[in-house]
Amino acid sequence: MINSKMIFRILGFLLLIETAMLLCCGAVSLFYKENDLQSFLISSAVTTCIGVLLLAVGKDAVKSLNRRDGYVIVSAAWVTFSLFGMLPYYIGGYIPNVTDAFFETMSGFSSTGATILNNIESMPHGILFWRAMTQWIGGLGIVFFTIAVLPIFGVGGIQVFAAEASGPTHDKVHPRIGITAKWIWGIYAGMTGTLIILLIGGGMSIFDSICHAFATTSTGGFSTKQASIEYYHSPYIDYVISIFMFLSGINFTLLLLMFNGKIKKFLHDAELKFYFICVSFFTLFIAVWLHQTSSMGVEEAFRKSLFQVISLQTSTGFVTADYMLWPSILWGCLVIVMIIGACAGSTTGGIKCIRMVILFQVVKNEFKHILHPNAILPVRVNKQVISPSIQSTVLAFTFLYVVIVIISVLVMMGLGVGFLESIGTVISSIGNMGPGLGTCGPAFSWSALPDAAKWLLSFLMLLGRLELFTVLLLFTSDFWKKN
Repeated sequence: MINSKMIFRILGFLLLIETAMLLCCGAVSLFYKENDLQSFLISSAVTTCIGVLLLAVGKDAVKSLNRRDGYVIVSAAWVTFSLFGMLPYYIGGYIPNVTDAFFETMSGFSSTGATILNNIESMPHGILFWRAMTQWIGGLGIVFFTIAVLPIFGVGGIQVFAAEASGPTHDKVHPRIGITAKWIWGIYAGMTGTLIILLIGGGMSIFDSICHAFATTSTGGFSTKQASIEYYHSPYIDYVISIFMFLSGINFTLLLLMFNGKIKKFLHDAELKFYFICVSFFTLFIAVWLHQTSSMGVEEAFRKSLFQVISLQTSTGFVTADYMLWPSILWGCLVIVMIIGACAGSTTGGIKCIRMVILFQVVKNEFKHILHPNAILPVRVNKQVISPSIQSTVLAFTFLYVVIVIISVLVMMGLGVGFLESIGTVISSIGNMGPGLGTCGPAFSWSALPDAAKWLLSFLMLLGRLELFTVLLLFTSDFWKKN
């Protein structure tokens, strides 16, 4: 039923990759001659030992994977990476609480960006680099990277891809998913490198530029500064990061098609149009409101609005202003963009624009059906008919998303968290956003939350990153039945 040996073998290989990441951060510690080197060396040793052990357990595994294996690998990869990724924080004493250490790591690998740290600048460079790296690797997907290296084990990656990329559409630009994964990783790395250069040109240090580029292209949002991007007070940096956050919110397959010269398909994509219209509308609405109700000039109001809308719609979570000081109607606008999210097939969270496009089409058709009961009205996106099964999946996902949010908010309130904070942290966690509302807003960390709340929010981060079904499927009895 489950090819457990192959699963162990792949997880062991992934842990060796994580060891390499930890050693890179150790090299940063060595370069800056700071005291976090020992924590990275110990963490690397522990991770290597467990990785080698899992490889040994998976020896002589049958070289095949089915869909169930894919779902297990995806969920286990994120949890395993987070469990071992928390070691540098915990062993070094930088985050001495296990709950907080796991929360910070899961927030990184799920590219959420919520933090429990209250004095980020006091952290050594190696730890800050590790925070940024967890987001960069987790952003496009640990599993997407796995797909690119699965041929080493003599198995295909389509089952893993189906589990990790559980959106309503999967465009293929190459018949071999491993080749597509490598191409997309190339674009991802290229965007990161370009942003690093542009940020250095804007006056950021090389170290801060690398960390913020990692956090931007992954739409993660971890900053090396407690005040986030607001620390720099630079319109140039604001606009540059805004552009790259927006690009990172686009379906990477669509970006690949654009780079391959298929500009027309790129420009006429229905999801991209919806994404652009959504960003434009809320940016202009908020900018006008800020200009009319505050002392902000036209350019400043537009810049802060543009940055915050893109940051939250792409689930990045960077801030250039404490939006809790804005009029409350603007909080509502920002919550809406947090819920909608950007494009499927990107590094972002939220419900995703493609689902919103399909839902709008379904609602539109329902009105027509009322007037013309016998009419056959297919749902079309990009001139392609969306099958009833996909429509059903989108409706089920949206319903489940809303139910989980409602239940989680009630649980958070039961744990003693305020109503505004409960709504903000739950929507932020399941949407992989970062900042929330109230005392968990952009000007505060989440350190004051109860431990039980942090475990719940960590689980919601995992759910949101893997789009609900991938994780929840493991809790159904049918998944484990032998059939």
